[in-house]
Amino acid sequence: MAKPIIAIVGRPNVGKSTLFNKLVGQRLSIVKDTPGVTRDRIYSPCEWRGKEVMLVDTGGIEPYSNDVILSQMRRQAQLAIESADVIVLVTDLRTGVTANDQEVASMLLKSGKPVVLCVNKVDTIGDVPPEYYEFYNLGLGDPIPVSSVHGHGTGDLLDACFEHIDFENREEYDEEYIKVAIIGKPNVGKSSLVNRMTGQERAIVSNIAGTTRDATDSILENEHGKYVLIDTAGIRRKSRVDDDIEKYSVLRAYMAVDRADVCLIVIDATEGFTEQDSKVAGYAHEQGKASIVVINKWDAVEKDGKTMDEYRKKLENDFSFMSYVPFIFISALTGQRVDKLYDLINYVCEQNARRISTGMLNDMLAYATARVQPPSDKGKRLRLFYITQASTKPPAFVIFCNSLDLFHFSYQRYLENQIRETFGLDGTPIRIIPRERGKDSK
Repeated sequence: MAKPIIAIVGRPNVGKSTLFNKLVGQRLSIVKDTPGVTRDRIYSPCEWRGKEVMLVDTGGIEPYSNDVILSQMRRQAQLAIESADVIVLVTDLRTGVTANDQEVASMLLKSGKPVVLCVNKVDTIGDVPPEYYEFYNLGLGDPIPVSSVHGHGTGDLLDACFEHIDFENREEYDEEYIKVAIIGKPNVGKSSLVNRMTGQERAIVSNIAGTTRDATDSILENEHGKYVLIDTAGIRRKSRVDDDIEKYSVLRAYMAVDRADVCLIVIDATEGFTEQDSKVAGYAHEQGKASIVVINKWDAVEKDGKTMDEYRKKLENDFSFMSYVPFIFISALTGQRVDKLYDLINYVCEQNARRISTGMLNDMLAYATARVQPPSDKGKRLRLFYITQASTKPPAFVIFCNSLDLFHFSYQRYLENQIRETFGLDGTPIRIIPRERGKDSK
């Protein structure tokens, strides 16, 4: 499900980044008492009352500035506003309503998006100071008094934002559709693959890296099933993301992964595995998504009888952190093996959503511990009492033990391998969650 986007905007130096950091619970945005420190958008999930949104922190908006950096910041903020579900306009109690605040408020009203007005730096508890009422002049409804430093009022702010979001009807497609995100660094043939699978020129295809600026959806139905193909802009290294539109493309690609059931990690066969491929794949792995590594442009590689096996062995080493992931060699240009993708997508999607009975899991655990004894330390041995599956997408298994200190990572990895050896679970990450019996499960 796509997370709703809340964009935090306002003129420079009103405390947007401090508020952002307080809401997400960690220091992601640079905070400094100098206008213009946050020059690009920072984004992070934020959970409140059991529901999750994506917060986007923007650079300050200076409506009439001719400064190059400030004008780029203004463009970035406008991009965030265009895709946001709710916009939080942050103002500063200490400076009062400024001409820039009025211009930004006017711009937001013209956008037609829901706007929540935040009056920041209200650091005292109790009745709001008289200066607070001045902000009604912006015409954005009741201002929410907040102290981003101390956290006062942040819950009221999120409540006000959530009133404008329909969390019940955010799934765009029926469950029978498998949502497939096609991700990878720029110019590996993602759009060409979408066009080959859909049989039409759905996405612009160019050999210029970064042609696809946004995540676009294509609905596909065939004899294999029903799919939503999400073509994304290529994910680049942060240091290489210079253009403001490119920076926003990274956010769209990450959010496409969040929406997806299956990720196709597309690699250029002529270039091979790169560090950026590992970052792209790593994000899909962290999000618990079923994944397939698609080696595109296989027609452009000079081959003999051993080429594919040698290439596969190298990839297995490169993707050692995702040992479960299957590989498929295709050519989006000629259509070679593209038809085989559908069965593989269906299979890894089923594995990602698979549920295993507790009885079968405990039979596996008994066999695994008999085969390789759990570790011990200073005469005390790790005892594993019980295993059960807690959730799917990805499959997560809770194992109850007598001591978390003895439950070393290496033995957890061994048990993960035993689960895969017994039940398959190809193409999907799995989670091992150790719990010490008798302790709070939290």
